[in-house]
Amino acid sequence: MKIDGSCVCGNITYEADVIEDEVSLCNCTDCQKFSGSAFRVGVLTEDSRFTLKTGRLKEYVKTAESGGRRIQAFCPDCGTHLYSTSEGGGPKQLRIRTSTANQRNSLVPKKQGWMRSAQRWLTDLPGLPGVDTQH
Repeated sequence: MKIDGSCVCGNITYEADVIEDEVSLCNCTDCQKFSGSAFRVGVLTEDSRFTLKTGRLKEYVKTAESGGRRIQAFCPDCGTHLYSTSEGGGPKQLRIRTSTANQRNSLVPKKQGWMRSAQRWLTDLPGLPGVDTQH
């Protein structure tokens, strides 16, 4: 599936061909902190199928609980996370943050991980009252 997207400020824009069946939701505490939310959703692509159209990304290397090191790529101006990937050379897989894609409504998670860290209140969301816009 072809997608395009950007950071919040518009400095970074991209295009990618993603693997639609590889959309997943991560409940780990790192993703909670990076997203400022209860989880983060990503979709896989190969680095050869990702094109940075505008801007320059900043990178931060995070060492996970497992000891694995992951590059976190984000906009240096607004801080929006665009993707994560592994360190080192050679072909890579990128996990693009679906929240940055214009097609995010079509990128439905097919699985989720790190359930031990999932916020217990997530199952109660359908019962919360809501409004369509901010007043």
